[in-house]
Amino acid sequence: MTRLSLAAAAFVASLIVAGSAAAQDYPTRPVTMVVPFAAGGPIDVLGRLLQGPMADALGQPVIIENITGGAGTVGSNRVRQSAPDGYQIVLGSIGTHTLSPQLAKKPLYNPATDFAPVILAAEIPLVLLVRKDLPAQDLKEFVAYVKANHAKLQYGSGGTGTSSHIACVLLDQKIGVDVTHVPYRGGGPAFTDLIAGRLDYMCNYVSLAVQAVASGQVRSLAIFARERSPAIPSVPTAAEQGLDRVDAYTWNAIFAPKGTPAAVVAKINAAVSRALDAPSVRERLAGLGLDVPPPERRTPEFLGRYVTDEMAKWAPAIKASGAAEE
Repeated sequence: MTRLSLAAAAFVASLIVAGSAAAQDYPTRPVTMVVPFAAGGPIDVLGRLLQGPMADALGQPVIIENITGGAGTVGSNRVRQSAPDGYQIVLGSIGTHTLSPQLAKKPLYNPATDFAPVILAAEIPLVLLVRKDLPAQDLKEFVAYVKANHAKLQYGSGGTGTSSHIACVLLDQKIGVDVTHVPYRGGGPAFTDLIAGRLDYMCNYVSLAVQAVASGQVRSLAIFARERSPAIPSVPTAAEQGLDRVDAYTWNAIFAPKGTPAAVVAKINAAVSRALDAPSVRERLAGLGLDVPPPERRTPEFLGRYVTDEMAKWAPAIKASGAAEE
């Protein structure tokens, strides 16, 4: 028995040494970053901005793979089930790692316990976007118009349970109406239909609004934040227009499968942080209205606590929305 125990201990030790060596060598092949939403949407844009600088930092290509469905949970779950070796990571969001799992009757995963947190990458306030011919020029007129026409209006989102969905639910609750929700397989397709006039409004990222508002494709009536965004400074906050306590935002973060070695997580964290600090990336993110967290909010430990806190923070709102499955 002693010999068997010694042999087993030696075997385990050899696995630990091999794992440590693999972590030190990481990465030796391309890394796949799953974007769990459609190409062209705001999360996809962020992923592609990080892609090149991350590859430079890691010394290996970073491949973007768009896996849609389940408001981002399908792609996230694919990464959760993958080998914990750092070669598959997911660019998640408040939707995939706070809202959707709490809306589902049988969630695919627990965001707080089923992933290895890597880094908080961006924080983004949401804005109210309306089709360009909607007969409302500010939030006060919008509220009056929606109250009078709510039965025939439609709003879109990147999927049930995404931040764009819950934000509009909260807005509708504040107004006191129940408008038809049209979920899409990502923010990009929903935004395309808003531009085409097939939707009446959306509650979506500042990053989507900047160019479209400037070109007159859509109009933005309010930002759901405490302060105006430097990306669209002419758009007033909801509070400025008399609608208090409509504070809606999203965030994006990178997660690896649970059990990914700490050394591998640290290398991915350093690569993403280096990408976020690149002047060209910073400039582009600022232009899109994305806020880069300071260094102390970019650690894996911070993200782990942040996800837990966010789940607790949004639980009452999700319950009040009535959107959760029974």
